[in-house]
Order: sequence, then structure tokens, then C-alpha cells
Amino acid sequence: MADFVITTDSNSDVPEEFLEQYKIPVIPQYYMFGDTVYGDEIKMEPSEFYETMRKGELPKSMANNPEVIREKFTAILKEGKDILHIAFSSALSGSCQNVQVAARDLMEDFPGRRILVFDSLNASLGEGVSVMRAAQLKEDGQSMEEIYDTLTEERDHINVYFTVDDLHHLQRGGRVSKTTAVVGSMINIKPLLTVTASGELKSDGTVRGRKKALKTLVTKMEQSLDTERFGKDRPVAIVHGDCLEDARAVEEQVAALGFENIVINDVSPSIGTHAGPGVVGLIFYGKTVQ
Repeated sequence: MADFVITTDSNSDVPEEFLEQYKIPVIPQYYMFGDTVYGDEIKMEPSEFYETMRKGELPKSMANNPEVIREKFTAILKEGKDILHIAFSSALSGSCQNVQVAARDLMEDFPGRRILVFDSLNASLGEGVSVMRAAQLKEDGQSMEEIYDTLTEERDHINVYFTVDDLHHLQRGGRVSKTTAVVGSMINIKPLLTVTASGELKSDGTVRGRKKALKTLVTKMEQSLDTERFGKDRPVAIVHGDCLEDARAVEEQVAALGFENIVINDVSPSIGTHAGPGVVGLIFYGKTVQ
């Protein structure tokens, strides 16, 4: 069995210490403020990124760079190793397709090597929990093909619910109308959204007020758990857009349900471009996503 390397992209929001521990290379995703492109050599700390948005500057997101993909993959293949890449949802970006094209080309250049591209059909730590699962399965001695099959079997059980603090960022991305954004903001309406089995974003209702929105994330988790199949030892992930205090409040509620393996991380700028400061997401294994 050939040795292999797990790779992912920066949209997976896997904590840096985990990436370092399991030696997982990351393909950068890009974003722009004005004419400056960030994501590779030039980066912004999440707090700086969201503060820039709060001041009124509007970023744009960009897909990954095919040349960077080739460069990173080639270095691994030259070491005689195969690659299992876990990708950002193909329903939300062309990034997964860019990796698939590069993989096909490189396997022609390196006929003895294999590259498997797993489409997570998810984003942020919704994608990242598959990365973490793959790393742990590899540590347990599973082959690249076995891990790919397990990720595929479990993909529809990764539940993602999130809320945003400012409807106008969703309006910019075409997720809600301008009227909804204006009126909803006036009456303190907070949207709830989820990721579908096909990897797309879908509205999942609204509530009034931030505190209730955060509580509802946990309520939806309680309704969607499948503890017979996925025990409470499975990780639960919480992501946030520069609002750690709110993420901690959700963590406290999740811990009260008996979960101990709770991961908290920032929403990366390339995703935060669309969600804005104040986004909070809750990710867990549960019932089949529709």
C-alpha cells in the first residue's frame, strides 16, 4: 500500500495546530480588498479582516490557483506518495473542479501515482470535520481508498446550521433580497441557514434577536442528532466571524448536551466575505441531511 498525504484548502477552517500535527498541506483560497489579493504570501488575521469589513470595505472572494495546486501536488508526487484531497463544495465554487483538473493532468505526468479528490459538498469546518476524520482514520491504519469510502458514506450526515448578524452581506451574495435585508435589519430579524446534501446554502427560517438565534442553533442540533450511529465522542465544531464570546456561549450549551470534543475556530476570510462579521456556525454528525 503506497503512502499518501491528506491535503485540503484553506476554506476548511481546520485549526492550525491540527494541520501541523497531521502534516496536512493546504491549498490557499483567495480574497481581495481593492486591488490587493490575499490568501497566500499576503494574509490578514481574521480579526483584522472582519474589522475592515465593519469599517465598510467590501471584499471579494476568488477560487484557488491551478498553478499553486500543481506545484503543491507535484512536490508530494515526486516523493512517491499518493494524495487524498478534501475539497470545498463544488456547488459553491469552482475550486473543487480546479483540483480535479489538476489531478487528472498530474496522474498522466506521474502514471504510478494516484490522486483522489473528495468533494466535501460543504464549507468551513463542515468541510473541515471530514479532514479531521480522514487524518484520524489514516492514523488508525486505513488506506486512502478506505478513507475515501468512509467519508462518502458519512458526508450526508454532517449537519451545518449557522446564523449571520447582518443580512446585508447575504443580500450582496444574492441569498436574500434587498427589501428583506433592509426590513429584517430594522426589526432585528436573524436568519438561520443550513447546507444541503447537494452542498448548497438554504434558508432554514428566521428568529428575532441574536441570543435566540444562537440558542436555536443548538435546538436544531438536538433535533438532528443520531446518537445511535454517531456517539458523543464525535467532534462538534463551532465557527465564528470575530465573535468568540458568542461561539463560547454556543459551546457551553453544546457541552451541556454531553459533548466534550468541541472545536472552535474562525471562519476564514474567503468564506467570511459572504457571511460577514458576526457569523456563527454549528457543525455536527447527525441525521441524514436533505
